[in-house]
Amino acid sequence: MTESNPTTSAGVGSDADRELKSRHRSMWASGDYPAVAADLVWPLGAKLVDATGVNAGDRVLDIAAGTGSAAIRAAEQGAVVVASDLVPELFEAGRRNAADAGVELEWVEADAERLPFDDAAFDAAISAIGIMFAPHHEAAAGELLRVVRPGGRVGVLSWTPEGFIGRMFRAMKPFAAPLPPGAQPAPLWGDESHVRELLGDAVDGVEVQRDSVAIDRFATGAEFRDYFKANYGPTIAVYRRIADDADAVQALDDALAALGDTQLKSDGDGTMRWEYLVVTATRR
Repeated sequence: MTESNPTTSAGVGSDADRELKSRHRSMWASGDYPAVAADLVWPLGAKLVDATGVNAGDRVLDIAAGTGSAAIRAAEQGAVVVASDLVPELFEAGRRNAADAGVELEWVEADAERLPFDDAAFDAAISAIGIMFAPHHEAAAGELLRVVRPGGRVGVLSWTPEGFIGRMFRAMKPFAAPLPPGAQPAPLWGDESHVRELLGDAVDGVEVQRDSVAIDRFATGAEFRDYFKANYGPTIAVYRRIADDADAVQALDDALAALGDTQLKSDGDGTMRWEYLVVTATRR
């Protein structure tokens, strides 16, 4: 493996960028993301793999694979899979998940904006609620496209800005650290026009699906809030930032609980529906 595109955009690979990625790694390693994946969003990996059209024998890269919901589904389809992530602390859970599913795959520590793979090395590159959290969208999209052979497939699944998780990030924004220069909000990957612009003329046959995952774990907004405070890295990071400001903590507590209650009331059956966007295309 060679790192053939070390500076896909201004600032990527700089000392400041390495520090930013170090903070991102620490954030996602905090809490218990393996529990979040298993409890709430595991089915999304299968949705993405099926939409992308992964076949037996395909060489597939899962970018920002986390604990492997998409990578393992691809391996179950008979693909030869590399699961990459900035946060190797997640790989232990991923390996357990793969063993439970009876499949084998390769796990590689890798920054989505500086992938250590050759050009056109894969038949497909996918990412389920993963690549969206890379701060420099053009750099990440450039790498997603670079590693796929002409005629190969790309597929990304992301939370939408207007869906529940997008609104959760908006609720946290007043309390969170400002984005560094050049970084963009993660939920933009759930905006069709933004993703089309990122992929540009490097692809053909773009297909877009909007759907939602049903979450029936939380009876109240406060229960949702407390689960995310304990387990979800981005939420944990925001609370740590304001820990010395009791008023801010209370305000964020109230905002997240209200958001959860509103969603539960809107859906009306004790189930939250969290909207996501799937975009698939063929590498030109």
